[in-house]
Amino acid sequence: MNPAEAYILEKPEPFKTILLQVQVLVEQTLPNFELLYKWRLPFYFTEGCPICYLNVTKGYVDVCFWLSDEFLIKHQDLITEKRKRVKSLRYRSPEEIDAQLLIRCIKEAYRTREEGFKVR
Repeated sequence: MNPAEAYILEKPEPFKTILLQVQVLVEQTLPNFELLYKWRLPFYFTEGCPICYLNVTKGYVDVCFWLSDEFLIKHQDLITEKRKRVKSLRYRSPEEIDAQLLIRCIKEAYRTREEGFKVR
């Protein structure tokens, strides 16, 4: 099993359900993605560029996006917390997932990938 998938499946509820729902939305939205395990977290890459990563911390799932300062959408749900190039959406329960907003963020992250850097 891929270590990134193991990370998701080993989390307790409700985090596992949240991560699985996010995983489905990301994988349905991104073309040619790779799910890799980097820095002990699941990362989605496309064309060698990081798009987002998933992190369970402090009672919520953090879906973090690279280069989010370049996003055309500005939304109050995107959290920066003193991070310069990363913003995130946070979910404490599966019901909190706004699929439309998450998909818009994934598309924005994909759009901005060329402006980013490649990590391998």
